[in-house]
Amino acid sequence: MKVAIVADFLLKLGGAERVVQSFLEMYPDADIYTILYDEAKVGSVFPKEKVTESKLAAWPKFLRKRYKYFFPLMPGFIEGFDLSDYDLVISSSSAYSHGVITSLGTQHIVYCHSPMRYAWDYAHKYLEEQNLNFLNRGIVKYFLKQIREWDFLASKRPDVYIGNSKHVKKRIEKYYRRDAEVVYPPVNVSRFKPQKYHGDYFLIVSTLTPYKKIDQAIQLFNKVNRKLVIIGDGPARSSLEAIAGPNIDFLGFVSDSEVTEYMQNCQAFVFPGEEDFGITPVEAMACGKPVLAYRKGGLTESVIEGETGEFFDEQDLDSMEDALGRLILNYKFYDHKSIRKRAEEFSEERFKKEIEKIVEKTSQRHLKDV
Repeated sequence: MKVAIVADFLLKLGGAERVVQSFLEMYPDADIYTILYDEAKVGSVFPKEKVTESKLAAWPKFLRKRYKYFFPLMPGFIEGFDLSDYDLVISSSSAYSHGVITSLGTQHIVYCHSPMRYAWDYAHKYLEEQNLNFLNRGIVKYFLKQIREWDFLASKRPDVYIGNSKHVKKRIEKYYRRDAEVVYPPVNVSRFKPQKYHGDYFLIVSTLTPYKKIDQAIQLFNKVNRKLVIIGDGPARSSLEAIAGPNIDFLGFVSDSEVTEYMQNCQAFVFPGEEDFGITPVEAMACGKPVLAYRKGGLTESVIEGETGEFFDEQDLDSMEDALGRLILNYKFYDHKSIRKRAEEFSEERFKKEIEKIVEKTSQRHLKDV
């Protein structure tokens, strides 16, 4: 069976890229297609000789670095791949890759991290964040409408949709009018060891963007005067550092081994934003650590209140402080082994087995239809 794996972009090693890595481990002879590829950052996992980039890769570097500004052109780039010789195409999509064109005899399975957020449920917020003048705002609104129309039509092409959570399954049903199976992303729980004891700090591991709501966590820990360690970087870092007290440490990007060490030794993991699934909280649970999280999105499917963490219902200081108080008050009742056991339900092995079942089922159905 000839297999192709399609990803929107391969520019860093984040959660979506870990999914592509698992697909490649399942199908080591597969070819990889992506709009843009950064060998320096992902070449150790995705060898250059296996990767085919879109025509955007031939553009000058200063334009490639600003690829987000060319979002109206992305459908053309993703449709430009010739996948007619493949028996199976697996797309890892949070924006465009579900829209590849395949032949009639090709099975196309989409692992959907989310329908593109900036075009659908995040569209109005996205426009606000761009701080555009009246004319440019009108132009962007027009292209967002065009992208939505393409996205909806493209969603009819694949044979099967898989959502990365029940939360995303609902979004697929709402925006694409497609049913979807649910397979949670692979988490490398074996990388972490459950730790009963802890240091005197709370931990955030995240890209630093406004959407992640890190500013609210900083305000909370400023108020309660407890130590908070923040790992990660992003465009909001300077503004976050400006409001942070002396009890808050920014470490920027660190190695995986350092992330593991900080997770295994933190008192608890803090996740103030809404996420479609959220891999880092599960990694923290693999260390036996409870999670303080917003009660919305995919974390409601992984964190068990009172057993593996605590939720706050509103993204405001009072609600977060109440939840933090409950977590600290109940800390001695959390069992690090039970928290770890919950994390093991999201392992890489489980992911691969569930994907294999869907591929087999799709193949059998496809043969009956031929």
